[in-house]
Amino acid sequence: MRYVNLPGTDWNVSAVAMGCWALAGDQTWGPQDEAESIATIHAALDAGINFFDTAELYGAGLAEEVLGKALRGQREKVFFASKFNWENARYDKVISACEASLRRLRTDVIDLYQIHWANWDVPFEETWSALEELKRQGKIRAIGVCNFGVQDLTAILRLGKPVTNQLPYGLLFRAIEYDILPLCRAKNIGVLCYSPLTIGLLTGKYRTPDEVPPGRARTRHFSSTRPLTRHGEPGCEAETFAAIHQIEEVAKQLGVTVVRLALAWLLAQPGVTSVINGMRRPHQARENAAAADLALPTEVVEQLRRITDPVKEKLGPNPDMWEGSARSRFR
Repeated sequence: MRYVNLPGTDWNVSAVAMGCWALAGDQTWGPQDEAESIATIHAALDAGINFFDTAELYGAGLAEEVLGKALRGQREKVFFASKFNWENARYDKVISACEASLRRLRTDVIDLYQIHWANWDVPFEETWSALEELKRQGKIRAIGVCNFGVQDLTAILRLGKPVTNQLPYGLLFRAIEYDILPLCRAKNIGVLCYSPLTIGLLTGKYRTPDEVPPGRARTRHFSSTRPLTRHGEPGCEAETFAAIHQIEEVAKQLGVTVVRLALAWLLAQPGVTSVINGMRRPHQARENAAAADLALPTEVVEQLRRITDPVKEKLGPNPDMWEGSARSRFR
């Protein structure tokens, strides 16, 4: 495992982090057995992963509970990152949400506490003040944001500096490259990449768009005629699956899995601190961890960029994977 400095701290976190959304089990991921979740967390730790990302949103706190249970007695070895819900942006609610997460995680302090989505009905000053108070009390160690576009990130920087911005980024979704990633790099804000495999499209499970179940086929890659979509756009199914098949060929030539290749490509991008990927099975934890040790030649990095350029161009600079530009939750 390769370890990297989390900007603004003296911590060294694993370049691959375990995302814990899938541990809750829902319509996107399907039912999840708790014993298997715990085995996966232990496998991740054994593989060198020390960075675990969760949120109160995931299963209404269930993912936090499972994570806290699994890592009981191992707290000094790991870094916890969690997030509070959009509706909890008011001062008192931020404090209460954090205290509830601490109880579920069975810890005295959350290492990285993040604003999950910006709430534009609440002044950033109020939310940031609560986060600073939590930090002063020793209940959190660092503050991060998630899903902050250029406008919101610029506004929050007037109040203080988040150490990270967690954003959707991967070979099949490169929207942050237009504006947000350059700003994060300029301000030395670490980028934590979520959905690096684009809701499982880069796992090899799906050969055609029609094979993707409705719970996952909600992103802007898919036609708005698909059930559960809300973006109102035509999608780019042909471009997406053409890219997937080409990426699979590159992986085959290199003798690696598509998962390992996709994560290694992200880790080769300037400004990326850590890649957060969901893991539900012990073998997935081991496979994900191995990506941190795969150094891709420059020509392969550029080849993958060219392969996915048509998808990037079709989807454009809107970094919201699920909403069209008119209703994007980024600004």
